[in-house]
Amino acid sequence: MYLGIEIGGTKLQLGVGTGRGDPLAALERLDVEPDDGARGILGKIRRAADPLIQRHDVRAVGIGFGGPVDATEGRVITSHQVDGWERFSLAAWCQKTLGLPARLGNDSDLAGLAEARFGAGRAGRIVFYSNIGSGIGGALVLNGELYAGSSGVACELGHLRPGLQSDRPDQTVESLASGWAIAAAAGARLADPISHPLEPWLDKGGRLGAESVRQRLIEQEESDQPHAVDLLSRCDGRPGQLTAKMVAQAALTGNTIAADVFRHAVQVLGWALAQMINLLSPDVVVIGGGVSLVGESLLLAPLREEVRRYTFPPLDGTYQIVLAELGEEVVVHGALALAAS
Repeated sequence: MYLGIEIGGTKLQLGVGTGRGDPLAALERLDVEPDDGARGILGKIRRAADPLIQRHDVRAVGIGFGGPVDATEGRVITSHQVDGWERFSLAAWCQKTLGLPARLGNDSDLAGLAEARFGAGRAGRIVFYSNIGSGIGGALVLNGELYAGSSGVACELGHLRPGLQSDRPDQTVESLASGWAIAAAAGARLADPISHPLEPWLDKGGRLGAESVRQRLIEQEESDQPHAVDLLSRCDGRPGQLTAKMVAQAALTGNTIAADVFRHAVQVLGWALAQMINLLSPDVVVIGGGVSLVGESLLLAPLREEVRRYTFPPLDGTYQIVLAELGEEVVVHGALALAAS
């Protein structure tokens, strides 16, 4: 048996299994308190792991970490959510503290490994995985083996920069299409005046009088008003408290502001996935993460269309885009596979 550990910004999971995708023999879910920093998480791991190791005769440990890592050195590079992880030798700490060999990987990479071997991508030879949640990650699995690149950091879909004008590190796909970005965009639509493109209103000669523009803007704002009120009611009147789940629920009930926000995020994500398909030509693209749970009509169907729009035409029909299958245990299964390898 092996021990798989998932370390996220808000969630900590420890699972025991064979590393072959079988049902877990044991699973512990614990909350993360970001204010306690890395030290608090390490303490929880030590306390939860010891009885699991003794009870199940664990032979090795795999760790999926929510942030960039140096997998070769077994070291965390940084965490964008919890302080205290910078350059931390996590694999060495586990080996010393738990008395077992330990290997470290990025959580998105290990989720991709698990989905490729045991989940939605198991029929594919070349599998690309992306999780869409508070951030956006990516992983490439070739013939069941994770591709890590020359530095251990590869296939960072969320950090693609859409367009030549995106010349800053914060101008990324993740900043436009993650769960956090969807919520922020909806909040901005409520806080700021809403602008609308003029093209749909132009007549065939491209002319539109000033009075007609003014009248149509008024009509559009009046049409948007009940949808703005609906979104505000979902967050108790505080746009900063909106979540992607709230926006998705509003869009599914006909809220046009929420639907516009989601449509833009899906377009950005579709463009990014198309670049990966153009470069890698995978058999299967697996979509996971919390935002993927919004379903077929809001995410998957329009995403397929956007991917097709931006993909090199000869690749049309050579890939399939499917939802992940392994749920909340996906990173644990990937960590177990890493430990068993």
